[in-house]
Amino acid sequence: MSDITVLNNDNFEEATSKGVVIVDFYADWCGPCKMMAPIFAEAKDAYAGKAEFVKINVDEAKETALNHKIMSIPTLLFFKDGQIVDRISGVLDKSALYGKINALL
Repeated sequence: MSDITVLNNDNFEEATSKGVVIVDFYADWCGPCKMMAPIFAEAKDAYAGKAEFVKINVDEAKETALNHKIMSIPTLLFFKDGQIVDRISGVLDKSALYGKINALL
């Protein structure tokens, strides 16, 4: 599996400004986030070249989490050309995640 880039407050806007980007807001201590991680990583590999997959730690990037009204984790934000087009909180199974991604492509 490919390594997933972890964003911070400084590079978030640029990283989500072009194309389809799925952002996983997570924390290292979060049990559901740990359940979501392998599904997210598998999707990154499955959609290589079609969508970008990045993560952002809410404890280390509180400003970005607050700006995007992240109230629970994991939360996935789906960006298309810099605009949020979908969001979901909680653990998604593989088919639900792939369905959301396919709708954006």
